[in-house]
Amino acid sequence: MTKEKTFEEAYARLEEILEKINLGEVSLESSIALYEEADGLINKCSKKIDAAEKKITTLMKGREKELITNEDGQPVEKEFIHNKDNPLE
Repeated sequence: MTKEKTFEEAYARLEEILEKINLGEVSLESSIALYEEADGLINKCSKKIDAAEKKITTLMKGREKELITNEDGQPVEKEFIHNKDNPLE
């Protein structure tokens, strides 16, 4: 059983593949195999980025579970004010 690549590992592999293809020293068959591998890595990286964005958006939601946005529809950061007497506030 192989361990799934982290985002960083997948991205590094994509860079290796791009370098090999750009050198032009691989056969057509190897180029196709590398392209197929790169396509899978791109899909995995995209899914990891989407999941990270969703998690960050969730963390930026207000207490009422409503996302606070600016006039452009972009999430707004809220200032964190710690109430040591009531940590839930």
